This record gives sequence, structure tokens and C-alpha cells, in this order.
Amino acid sequence: MHATETEAPAEGRLACVARPEDKGERLDRFLARNVPALSRTRLKGLILDGKVSIDGAVQDDPGRKVDAGQEIAVDIPPAVPPEPEGEAIPLEVVYEDDQLLVIDKPAGLVVHPAAGHDTGTLVNALIAHCGDSLSGIGGVKRPGIVHRLDKDTTGLLVVAKTDRAHKKLAEQFADHGRTGPLVRAYRAIVWGKPDRKHGVVDANLDRSTKHRDRMAVVSREKGREAITHYEVEEVFAGSNGEPVASLVICRLETGRTHQIRVHMAHIGHPLIGDRLYASGFRTKATLLAPDARAVVEGFPRQALHAAELGFAHPVTDEEMMFTSEPPADLEALAAALRKAA
Repeated sequence: MHATETEAPAEGRLACVARPEDKGERLDRFLARNVPALSRTRLKGLILDGKVSIDGAVQDDPGRKVDAGQEIAVDIPPAVPPEPEGEAIPLEVVYEDDQLLVIDKPAGLVVHPAAGHDTGTLVNALIAHCGDSLSGIGGVKRPGIVHRLDKDTTGLLVVAKTDRAHKKLAEQFADHGRTGPLVRAYRAIVWGKPDRKHGVVDANLDRSTKHRDRMAVVSREKGREAITHYEVEEVFAGSNGEPVASLVICRLETGRTHQIRVHMAHIGHPLIGDRLYASGFRTKATLLAPDARAVVEGFPRQALHAAELGFAHPVTDEEMMFTSEPPADLEALAAALRKAA
């Protein structure tokens, strides 16, 4: 049976026969097309590890050409245990099946282990939560992170549990929803009032050359394409009756590090509470009544929440849409601003 007609097992042997039209194709490309449940990177690793054979002879060259009638076999070893240890960290799971799960991330939770955050991350929590339901991403029993939220950004995030789901979801996020149903919408509370109710920020982003912990807008010839669509949903007046802040809905056409935070700062409306990109706007809190000013000055994070997430299920192709209500701290911030005048 041709490999595209079967599901690749989490472990074990999978074999298929090359057809006449496959003649001359690279081995790694042939497998990527015929074993869609595994990523090309994973398949290339299996070739280099001697886990792929042609007519019984082990092959370790991803560029080896296949010929019609040859039997190509892949031995998929069991996924190895994850390097990060699972930790019993509470998670708000919005949806879960055998391929993926969607969680509503709280503020303060780092997504992936990194320098200074070896434990207590979302990945640690997911390893403990999912247990044996993780079939292996790239041969390791770990959750597949296809997009991230900053530590202090709250809201919806989808995570893959299998190699197949990881591959298909990653393709959707790389495509930015331009040919599929991917939707990412955020609620942000920003300083000031944008000039237009609807707008688009189209400005490339790259790592700042002055501050390595920040991103920056760069010229068209540099960085990566970044496009944010925004809509002003509510405007908050200060004690003098003039606009002092706005609730903005931001929809991502691309998904870059700190994209919304940098783009809104770029047009002069950084997020309230953003310590990296809104430091020059802190004095605007003096335009608020004392109670509102206290809430704004005490807000401990960027006022950003991933409120909508939509995508095609990586196995069934069903269009899935999830929404998340703003957390209590963001609601309290908006309520305080409404009373500021």
C-alpha cells in the first residue's frame, strides 16, 4: 500500500514502493511526500541515523535518488523521554484531543524553557498534563510549540501533541492564514487614540541593534515582513475630557516576536504597562483621576490578551475557532479607565 494511504505509526516499520513517476527523486523528498505524518526534518534525521533502507540496504544519504519499483522502508524508533521534566502546574485547557490542545495562558507563564527559565514553563506543565498522549515531536516526547505568547501576555495558544499535528499547524502559521482559516486576534489597551478607527501597520521588524531584548522597526530591505490590522473599539477620556487611552483589537497578518507591542509603539500608541516599549508614556497617567491613575501605574504587565484563535484541525481539516474573555486584571484596568473622566 502506498504510504500516503496510511497513517505513519508513532513507532515501528513503514514501507512503500516507488512508482514510475518517482524515479530520480531525492530520498528525503520522496519520504516527505509519502509519509506526511512526519516532518521532512524528522525524516532526514532518520535517514542520517540509518533508519531508512532501499530494497533492504540501509541508506544514509538524504540526496540518494530513488528508482521505480524500489521498496523504501522507514524504521521509526520509539520517541525518547523529554529533556525538560514535567511539572504539576495548573493549566486552563480550552480544548483537547489526541492531536492537539488549546490552552488559555495566564500572565507570568513562560512558554518554553530558556536561559533563566529552566523550570516552571508551559512546556513543563504540558509534559506533565499530556503524559503518554505525546507520541513524539521530532522523535522526542514533547509538546510541539507552533506559536508563542510573551511571558506576560495572556490568552489562547494551540499546542501539537503529534509530529503530524505539529507539521500541519506549523504550515498554517507559516502561511499566516493567507490561504487558510488561521485567525489571531488580540485585545490591547494602548496609550492615546489612533487617528483612524481602522488601520494597518505594515513595518518590517528585526532585533534592535541597541537593545538586544527588544525588537525594532527596520527598513524594507531588512528584517522580516510584519503586518498588523487594528480597530479602535473604545476610547477612554482623561480628567480633562481628552482621549488618554484606547481599547484596540489587533489582528495579525504575520506573527513576529513582540509584533503588536512594537507596531503600536511605532504609530505612537504603545501598550499600557509595557516596560520595554512604553517607558516614555508613563507620565500620561497624570491625566487620569487618582483612582484610575493608581490602577494604571500599578498594572504589572503589557495590556495584551490573545482573545481569538482559529485554525484548521491538522488531521480532520475542520475549521476550529476559540475565544477567551479578558482576564480579571485587564477587565479591572478597562473599568478604571472608564471611570477616569
